[in-house]
Amino acid sequence: MSPAKKTPAADAEPAVEIDETATEPVETTAEGEGALPADIAALSYEAARDQLVDIVRRLESGQGGLEDSIGLWERGELLATRCQQWLDGARVRLDEAVAARGRGTDGHAG
Repeated sequence: MSPAKKTPAADAEPAVEIDETATEPVETTAEGEGALPADIAALSYEAARDQLVDIVRRLESGQGGLEDSIGLWERGELLATRCQQWLDGARVRLDEAVAARGRGTDGHAG
């Protein structure tokens, strides 16, 4: 488990509301958690997942030194967070689509 990082309250943004047509992930900051670095925050789900898979392979090979392994682990944690943001955003969109369909507002005649 990584140590919690404190960020000023002005930097901590609450979850962002997403419209049904959004293709962006849900942005969240939990208490004690900072924002993702810009290079990771800009990644698509697939790009973050691919980098994470590569990091896991490198760590499992056991060929790197301790410092390199720690750096890889830390980046992997950030990439996993980014992937989770995308998955959370997809879940919100699916839930909204199902709810809209249940209300009969999907535009299709029943």
